[in-house]
Amino acid sequence: MSSFRESVLAETAHLRPIVAQVMTIEDTTYGPPDGGYAVRFRGQLFRDSLEAYALVAEQFRPLGYTPLFRKDRDRHLVLAVAGVPNPPPNRVWVNVVMLALTIVSMLVAGGAYGYTGPIPETAGEWLQLMAGGWPFVVSLLGILMAHELGHYFAARYHKVAVTLPYFIPFPLSLFGTMGAFIQLKTPPTNRRVLLDIGIAGPLAGFVVAVPVLLVGLVLSGPLQPIPPGQASGFEGNSILYVLMKYLVFGRWLPEPATFGDLPGWLYMLRYYLLGFPSPAGGVDVYLHPVAWAGWAGLLVTGLNLIPAGQLDGGHALYVLIGRRARLLVPLIIAALVGLGFFWNGWWLWAALIYFLGRTHAEPLDQITDLDPFRRLLAVGALVLFVLVITPIPFL
Repeated sequence: MSSFRESVLAETAHLRPIVAQVMTIEDTTYGPPDGGYAVRFRGQLFRDSLEAYALVAEQFRPLGYTPLFRKDRDRHLVLAVAGVPNPPPNRVWVNVVMLALTIVSMLVAGGAYGYTGPIPETAGEWLQLMAGGWPFVVSLLGILMAHELGHYFAARYHKVAVTLPYFIPFPLSLFGTMGAFIQLKTPPTNRRVLLDIGIAGPLAGFVVAVPVLLVGLVLSGPLQPIPPGQASGFEGNSILYVLMKYLVFGRWLPEPATFGDLPGWLYMLRYYLLGFPSPAGGVDVYLHPVAWAGWAGLLVTGLNLIPAGQLDGGHALYVLIGRRARLLVPLIIAALVGLGFFWNGWWLWAALIYFLGRTHAEPLDQITDLDPFRRLLAVGALVLFVLVITPIPFL
């Protein structure tokens, strides 16, 4: 017996009795020197996997090991990996600075929305412009904050170490920000935890975005004619956005001068998917800054729910069908490339998913499956994606 094997046997002998509390052990395999685990126990769990993992993890931790639960056909595996998560403390000052810069950038974007005056030249003129951006900033920042805090508090509830939200300023852009993100500093325990953390963000953001958009549409005032020659400058439609405008104004907007031979809903479906024909000569609503923020909130929710990779929608799909979710990535990329001919921003998203979206968060316990309620939640997240995705965001 090699000295390495002897040392591994000595170090891991005390792990077997722990695993034996929850699993009938059929065989034991010791990992190679450069392997990903120290020892692997194979057998059949005789306790609920959720309870079993909690018990084993609690007793492994003082010994310096982390358990991984895996499936091997009709058998269960418990892998003992050397080391335990030791996440670094949050650098709160970074979050605060990025939030402050984002607020300034968003104030400029909000003040510039609908602004028709000369470009500000003095500090006083810039401050006056930014002062008009508060309704937009409060509305959109509230949606983004709700989204990220949804992730954050779900992670804290499940005792997963997580950073505070990082807001990303994007000066001189339509919204003044590229959104925000949080980072998990320890892996999710199981698929249930992964779903809870992933879905909490878009659900929280959606719950705030809907009333913001409704209030904004009411504040947007009467419908206005679209100049006959205008072929661009329209915000894109999602299914929910079209329905909300119909709820407030009682009309399918933007409404063309004529629907031709098509019923209104069928015309809007074509416009929703293809972005043409232009509704020039018809009527539409000019969005109040609060409505503009609400529309942006729905857009962000839809983008995050794209069912691929590390996006929130990717988590929902992964917990439903496992690694088979990777098989759908080429189809999603192909769809985005096709949509890119109508809005070229989708080509960037296709590239991001191609390079970064092929991996999924790997839970520590991959034996515990979704309960029926969470399975319904995951399906609901994908349905919400269909309702809020905007195929052509800008026309």
